[in-house]
Amino acid sequence: MSTRLAAIARRASRCLTSLSLLLSISINIFVATSAGAQTQPVSPQPGASAPVDQVARMSPDLAARLSRAGAKERVKVILQYRDAAPGAALVQREYLDARIEKSFPRLKMSAADVAAGAIERMAADPAIAHISLDQEVRSFGHVTATTGADAARDMGRGPTELNGTGIGIAVIDSGIDTNHVSFLGQGNRLRVVASRDFTGEGRTDDPYGHGTHVASIAAGNGRVAGGAYLGIAPQANIVNLRVLNAQGVGRASDVLRAIDWVLANRAAYNIRVVNMSLGGLAVESYRYDPVCLAVRRLVDDGVVVVAAAGNNGKDSNGNKVYGSIHSPGNEPSAITVGATNTFGTDTRGDDVMATYSSHGPTRSFWAEENGTRHYDNLIKPDLVAPGNKLVAACAANNLIVTENPQLDAGVSPVPSRRMMYLSGTSMATPVVAGAAALLLQANPRLTPNMVKALLMYTAQPLAGYNMFEQGAGQVNLDGAAQLARLVRADLTPLTPAGAPMLTGAPPSPQTTIAGYTFGWGQGLIAGYTWMRGTSLITKYQRIYGTGILLGDGILLGDGILLGDTTMLSDGILLGDSIMTSNGVLLGDGAVFCPTGILLGDGVLLGDGILLGDGILLGDGILLGDGILLGDAIRQAQSAMVNGD
Repeated sequence: MSTRLAAIARRASRCLTSLSLLLSISINIFVATSAGAQTQPVSPQPGASAPVDQVARMSPDLAARLSRAGAKERVKVILQYRDAAPGAALVQREYLDARIEKSFPRLKMSAADVAAGAIERMAADPAIAHISLDQEVRSFGHVTATTGADAARDMGRGPTELNGTGIGIAVIDSGIDTNHVSFLGQGNRLRVVASRDFTGEGRTDDPYGHGTHVASIAAGNGRVAGGAYLGIAPQANIVNLRVLNAQGVGRASDVLRAIDWVLANRAAYNIRVVNMSLGGLAVESYRYDPVCLAVRRLVDDGVVVVAAAGNNGKDSNGNKVYGSIHSPGNEPSAITVGATNTFGTDTRGDDVMATYSSHGPTRSFWAEENGTRHYDNLIKPDLVAPGNKLVAACAANNLIVTENPQLDAGVSPVPSRRMMYLSGTSMATPVVAGAAALLLQANPRLTPNMVKALLMYTAQPLAGYNMFEQGAGQVNLDGAAQLARLVRADLTPLTPAGAPMLTGAPPSPQTTIAGYTFGWGQGLIAGYTWMRGTSLITKYQRIYGTGILLGDGILLGDGILLGDTTMLSDGILLGDSIMTSNGVLLGDGAVFCPTGILLGDGVLLGDGILLGDGILLGDGILLGDGILLGDAIRQAQSAMVNGD
């Protein structure tokens, strides 16, 4: 072994805190604003970390598909253009066998059906920036009390009660059964204010059964069983965007059409939150994944996007798996949510992570033309929330319950009042989406980054779990709502870092739910590291603006993480290791040190031996690329039938 590898092995074996998991690559990936740079934050451009001529022009899963395809085989792809998307006639004139099936003008993308033999020629076209496979996407599958939503509502009974009034939540899923009483508002007004189908089936109801359940967790009115199954934001308006068909399957292009629709109609319906309890294996880097790019556009436009982490936290033998976050949960601007198991109790003292919840780091990558891979390696998820065996609305005659009758909760035989069980990060995600809606009702001036920061800062770190499992911890809406009401309404992207952020003194950093008192983690997950300190809420941080990421402004110099003072104020501790929480503060506890230590782009060290790329299991064993890519179609697990 060379001197360099021996040195790396020694450092890894001691789990050095100076450059722990992932941070050895942070200098290449952080988009930091250096001192004296522009005063207006600018959104980093996709691929800005690498020269365009070095980046492979097609996604890895598409390249794998083409290696096995005949020249005349039809392949569905997503085309990303350098400038405005050209008309379908122009593309088809240049590529006679190409058929433009869907266009997304606000995203500068289109979906096309192309002969495999023409794709390499298209990838060389200077007008086309990138080509991705139009992969399949699938759904992933007492809450108000244990999350603190009930306590948050109690802060302002009457006209100012936090219930989501006036906030629009777009649910991108399998449709919604609008006949279910859970979606009625005051005066029996239907709160599903718009419905669109992007599957081509010509219907907006929910024959699969996933979207109805998800929507009622976020915004169900609790009229069934005397409010026992109340949603987090029970008076929020719901926008039903159906992208999963009657079997619970859709395509990336369907999701892109839905996001493009949100961009065009968000003002008309005051869409402030988008829930995405779906996705696929994250193969392509978020810098080029078309759905991730579309999510980033939504967030830059002021819309909070909440995405499921995925349900691949363990393999078929029950071994814990790391590196299994799904797309678009690998997008850094999204709030990525994992699932906890509350055992059906309101108290949080017995809460644990659900074993199926996917863990970070993100293992999506971009490849150079010569095949060299560069992995994203973000710390994800951002938060966790209850997701195990949740009872919520059941769509009439849906496929999930038809095939799994044991999921019927037995609450009512009336179709419009029927309830069902489901488990998964799909169920945890709308808990956080509903929480975001309440924060935005409390303070409409909050940016998506502020919503994300408040939820993470007040979260409860669960003892014994590391940041790749739980992010900042379990959502605490009571604490987040207290802070949201105090955030100044006159903050702008030009407000200097360090200016007062609150209108009054911050509350005590602890919350009591069902007699159990826990402290807030008082920290944020920021891409490749974490931040902690009261300055995160008492002083305005310019990373809370729009068009930037929470990790912006963090630099690496001489092996030490530094904060750029134009973006971050003083009083913030930057983490240099991945921690297993002791249940107190984010960053407290033991250094997370599995057998396989992630040191850089695709290199994993296990007992001093360099191993290949893949997904890291808890015992240091790696799954090969064939498992990661599968059949080159990224598919996500559906909601869990049994859960934990």
